Amino acid sequence: MSSSTPRLLGGRYEVGELIGRGGMAEVHLGHDARLGRPVAIKILRTDHARDAAFLGRFRREAQSVAGLNHRSIVAVYDSGEDRITETGGATLDIPYIVMEYVDGRTLREVLNDSETGTIEPDEAARIVQQVLEALDYSHEMGIVHRDIKPGNVMLADDGSVKVMDFGIARAIADTQATMTQTQAVIGTAQYISPEQARGETVDKRSDVYSTGCLLFELLTGRTPYTGEPISLTYQHVNADIPLPSSVNPSVPPELDAIVLHALTKDRDERYPDARAMAEDLGAFRGGMPISPVVTEHLDAATTALPVAAARPEGAPLRTEPDTASMPAAPPRRRRSGLGWVIAALLLIPLALLGWYAWSASQGDDVVEVAVPRVVGMDEDAARAELNKAGLRTDVETVTNDATIGEVVAQDPGEGTSVAEGDPVTIEVSGGPDEVTVPSIVGMSRGEAKSALEAQGLELGTVTKEDSPDQSANHVISTSPGVAESVARGSKVDVVVASGDVELKDYTGQQIDEVRNEIFALGLDVKVESETSSEEPGTVLGQNPGAGKIKQGRTVTFTVATEPESTTTVTETPSTTSDETTDETTDEPTTDEPTSDPTSTSEPTGGTLSPSPTSTDRPTTDRTTQSPASP
Repeated sequence: MSSSTPRLLGGRYEVGELIGRGGMAEVHLGHDARLGRPVAIKILRTDHARDAAFLGRFRREAQSVAGLNHRSIVAVYDSGEDRITETGGATLDIPYIVMEYVDGRTLREVLNDSETGTIEPDEAARIVQQVLEALDYSHEMGIVHRDIKPGNVMLADDGSVKVMDFGIARAIADTQATMTQTQAVIGTAQYISPEQARGETVDKRSDVYSTGCLLFELLTGRTPYTGEPISLTYQHVNADIPLPSSVNPSVPPELDAIVLHALTKDRDERYPDARAMAEDLGAFRGGMPISPVVTEHLDAATTALPVAAARPEGAPLRTEPDTASMPAAPPRRRRSGLGWVIAALLLIPLALLGWYAWSASQGDDVVEVAVPRVVGMDEDAARAELNKAGLRTDVETVTNDATIGEVVAQDPGEGTSVAEGDPVTIEVSGGPDEVTVPSIVGMSRGEAKSALEAQGLELGTVTKEDSPDQSANHVISTSPGVAESVARGSKVDVVVASGDVELKDYTGQQIDEVRNEIFALGLDVKVESETSSEEPGTVLGQNPGAGKIKQGRTVTFTVATEPESTTTVTETPSTTSDETTDETTDEPTTDEPTSDPTSTSEPTGGTLSPSPTSTDRPTTDRTTQSPASP
């Protein structure tokens, strides 16, 4: 093959320039000749491809990862094996994975390019939330990543987040490789969970721990623990958990709490899954409270937790064993000389590790600094001032009439000379013993409970009452009343709406007067008319009748209307002298009576027909007379 002809995998993937290299594989920019799109091709290193057991696991893992389909996971398009011929004629199958090509940078590159080596808290929370959403999806699919770190997370140019390296990370874990057996995981020792460090099985909570380490680094520019691999494993298992704010005072307490909960040594006390941690980050970004158990964890640990040393390295490690938790040793016979030798040999590694951890924390000289005055400052300003002086901050919240958040005392006091890096305890006002009842009228029962707890109060007895003023289960009134001063921790009784209202009998009243009352009860009105001798608009009946009724229902009223108008016809007799006007014939009429000139003064055999008279229409009166007798 000529040097100008690209290497072709699977008959369609052209292998281009090298764009990444890890302990287990190399990543090349590739081109899918069939679909005409750029791809990333991860090719297993030749030295690892010689292990038949590893090859089998890699093949199975590549197939399972190819089934992952999530917006925050680098998509896997294809996988296969490339057969090469070694010197001497032997053939070797090299597995590869074809992935989505992401135009962007890894978080490691982003941190390296940042002037501060950090990412703003809100942006860090956004990025890690998307990482956790990807992990939650992969966990549901039965895959644990096991190697979360900045180098395995891409930040695309459009701001989207992509998690990489699912396949090989799982395959490495399946080999049960230890840090002394392979160099593949040495670079990620800063992020391994305590159970990984102890060689135990891992699960989705192990990914949560690693993600907590990732968030810590994005916020502070350094990992929670630093040092050589052996020291790191010791610290992940035994060292106290540092808070991000001890390195970067601008980190909000909510993120301190989230990191602390994610880095808990006991996985049973950690976030139970990636989704729970992602939800807390989403709540923080939306200005909502995070999980109470997480904030309580921080409150309980704040006074006891150490702080991480500011960069560069130098935080002391707790290496002394916890003798209080050790069981009492039973009486033993005196050791033989050989026994002491064996015991000494067993203790040497631990002693060396302790010495290493201690020596790594020591500086060449002890630097003394004067403690600045921070009383009267707010907590954030005090932290910044102490950090500027090279000191750490421990915070205790106390009851005080000062403004909430104001520093009311410090120990050591102003001007005291202490070693650089020593802690200064500040007492921060949590407000007075008495608090005011917040305005919770109109809130739902759940909202009212949260508002009371935020004020340091508890929800007391809840009573239901019929009321048109509030919707069902919304607060009508409180006892003590709104704005009253009560002792912190007091219970506040509330009355909530039952959702019912009392409906009266409105029969006999005018509908126009009834409407306003019905609307005030939160009910709707329907009117049906009925002819009645009652005054128009009078309520003749209602459905439903008087009694309790749910808010929002419709009350139907039967209302009186006046009868329809009728026409009255009056009939009167007519004579020959009637004066009428004939408007229905063409014959002329006069005002004088008309008679036959041949008639006699008295008619014989004639009949006189009465003609009705109506005001509604004209009529014609005629006299009909029989002929005269000869």
